[in-house]
Amino acid sequence: MFLKDLAYRFYENRLESLVRKADLPRHVGVVLDGNRRFARNLGLSDPGAGHRAGADKAEEFVDWCDYLGIECVTVWVLSVDNFKRSQEELDSIFAIVEDKVEALGQSQNRSSKRRIRAVGRIELLPESTRDAIARVEAETADNGPYELLIAIGYGGREEITDAVRRMIADRVRNGDSLEGIAGSLEPDEIGRYMYAPDVPDPDLIIRTSGELRLSGFLLWQSAYSEYYFCDVFWPDFRKIDFLRAIRSYERRKRRRGS
Repeated sequence: MFLKDLAYRFYENRLESLVRKADLPRHVGVVLDGNRRFARNLGLSDPGAGHRAGADKAEEFVDWCDYLGIECVTVWVLSVDNFKRSQEELDSIFAIVEDKVEALGQSQNRSSKRRIRAVGRIELLPESTRDAIARVEAETADNGPYELLIAIGYGGREEITDAVRRMIADRVRNGDSLEGIAGSLEPDEIGRYMYAPDVPDPDLIIRTSGELRLSGFLLWQSAYSEYYFCDVFWPDFRKIDFLRAIRSYERRKRRRGS
């Protein structure tokens, strides 16, 4: 075991040295997939155990990003579709989120690095979860220059729908007709109404658990993102897996349509 750990540490340090020599992504998004399957593989009947392990890994992941100096991180915690799950499982997820955002807020206040914000249909969450999120947003509002976005109650189609709805409402209030709006509509205008329009689009999106799809994650923002799919369940995701993802990203030629 000692030799295995030593080899792992050597390889991790080697990868870190390599990724630091190239251009790191400014914004990394991650789909935290495989928590329930992780719990089942351990013979645990309570999916909450998997979600708790996944939340701990998310906190560790943010630490890795801090260490590398990645400016913006978006973690997808709960989708709109996930609200179809049992109330017992949802209650467990909400309790874990409340505990974890408080812990993240305290750690970021100590380092004064990341402003924490939630993105999604926050109104769908229980009041206690909304209150916990509001507290950490207020406590870290003056942090910077880094960002941590927590996508909760989030869906890419819902975000675009909400953006278009807000944009139309604003323009109608300003006296524009629907015909005028339709005739002058441009992508950049819609983009200004996304949940967090002030952060850069993700350079790299990681999804764990072997699923080869985005499932609606950052649909608008990911037009030119690079994707990295990893077979391990999220709670098993290691720093070495993260460094491999970044190394893969750095080896690609980002043409952005050119």
